Amino acid sequence: NEIGDDGAKAIAEVLHDNTTLIDLNLSGDSIGDDGAKAIAEALRENTTLTTLNLRYNEIGADGATAIAEALRDNTTLTELTLGDNEIGADG
Repeated sequence: NEIGDDGAKAIAEVLHDNTTLIDLNLSGDSIGDDGAKAIAEALRENTTLTTLNLRYNEIGADGATAIAEALRDNTTLTELTLGDNEIGADG
């Protein structure tokens, strides 16, 4: 699908108010740091998502760090897949 950062930002906007979606697969969608940061902000607010797959994207250290920080506030996400990104040792 390759929604990229713009598509990830649009999905993140919806996740802020989501009350039904529990499983979201965004693998292989060309999401970079900007999209990951938007999703991270949504994770701070979201209380229903339990599974998030972000594998095979272009997320780097900045995006991974934003997601990690958001998980401090999120109490519902139990499964997160970030493999095969560009995170590196700094992420």
